[in-house]
Amino acid sequence: MQTRNKVLDDFSQLMTNAMGVAQGAKDEAQTAMNSMIDRWLAERDFVTREEFEAVRTMAQKAREENEALKARIEALEASAK
Repeated sequence: MQTRNKVLDDFSQLMTNAMGVAQGAKDEAQTAMNSMIDRWLAERDFVTREEFEAVRTMAQKAREENEALKARIEALEASAK
């Protein structure tokens, strides 16, 4: 009876170790994939959301200033006639 328990214990330990190795391999593969994606993104000329929003705000302000200047020029041209 004890030899059978020993065999089952050894088999159980082997399965537990195999699951640990599989989990470690999964984690390593995921880390490698994340690293590869990070490198790929770094090679591209992408901007962050914050940078995009800052430029968007600057463009909106420039448009508003252009509209104000346009209205001012039109008013000056109208008064010059």
